[in-house]
Amino acid sequence: MAIPNVKRFRPFCPTCNQSFTIMAVLPRETNVDQYLADAVARHDHKAFQESKQLHFKVRVGQQKQKKAK
Repeated sequence: MAIPNVKRFRPFCPTCNQSFTIMAVLPRETNVDQYLADAVARHDHKAFQESKQLHFKVRVGQQKQKKAK
């Protein structure tokens, strides 16, 4: 079951040259542009790149084995 007032944002990080996802519940009077600028400034580039590498890494022994005839 989803939380109804959670908003999903995809700001662009100029250092990483990629977009990343932020899910946040913001008060009504909050300036969204200011929040996203602060979030991009706090973005951890090294951890983001490492997590992307681990996500697409193929583990040894998990590839399909071809049957020899």
